Amino acid sequence: MHDITPRRMDFPFTPADVPVYWFGDNATASMAVNSINLIFPDGERFFIRSVRQFLPELTDPELIKQARHFFAQEALHGREHERANDVLRAQGFELDSWLTWYQRVAYRRLERWTPPVFCLAVTAALEHLTASLAHQTLTIRPLRTAVPLMQDLMDWHAAEEIEHKSVAFDVLAAVDGRWWLRVAGMVIGLATFLFFWRSARRHLFKQDPEITPARIRRDRAQVRSWGITDTRRKLIHFALQYLRPSFHPDDQDDYALAEATLSRLERKYIKAEKVG
Repeated sequence: MHDITPRRMDFPFTPADVPVYWFGDNATASMAVNSINLIFPDGERFFIRSVRQFLPELTDPELIKQARHFFAQEALHGREHERANDVLRAQGFELDSWLTWYQRVAYRRLERWTPPVFCLAVTAALEHLTASLAHQTLTIRPLRTAVPLMQDLMDWHAAEEIEHKSVAFDVLAAVDGRWWLRVAGMVIGLATFLFFWRSARRHLFKQDPEITPARIRRDRAQVRSWGITDTRRKLIHFALQYLRPSFHPDDQDDYALAEATLSRLERKYIKAEKVG
């Protein structure tokens, strides 16, 4: 098993460091990533709850240790993305009405109605998707036109997603290894993620008078010129990989890539000891 190290980072989020169009001065791309950031904090807490409720069923002390470090990493990810969302608020964007709706629908209703093992299966599936996107973030460098602070935030999150990518999957395998359950988790997880991402993006787009149909077309052409293809298609491709019966997250060995990234960012941003 790979070591998992929670790190308490200190990113200096201010409106001066994060302009409104921080992603290559591209309004559509900036708001598309901001809308994912809106989903992250509550999503990270859902991942923690989904795995934590199965800790009493685990017998492998190393997996239990990894799960606890996974909790710490996810909590810290949520903290930093909430700080980034505060910059959006300072820039004049209203977030709380959408967040209240999202929390009510996703967690006080859907999560409450979903059996715990299905929540765990959804978490394992979404962890694969985020780790796959993380690999592309650190190799293809889609954020190379972003301001340095946001590049570093996303690189740190990506590297730690790779570092803990197998935890939820291994917990699911330990408590319920049925293949169809893994498939159901991916179907539910991908569908709900795309639904809430689209809703969050629409909420931000409506508040920005610069985002017109003509601007969207121009921005999308610019994104394609950077070599960035449709993220939804990538997610479907990653989901199909996950359905292979013999699949395991460690099939993609990118831990050294994550370690190199984290070593660089620790020197730049860590202002407190590592956690746990």
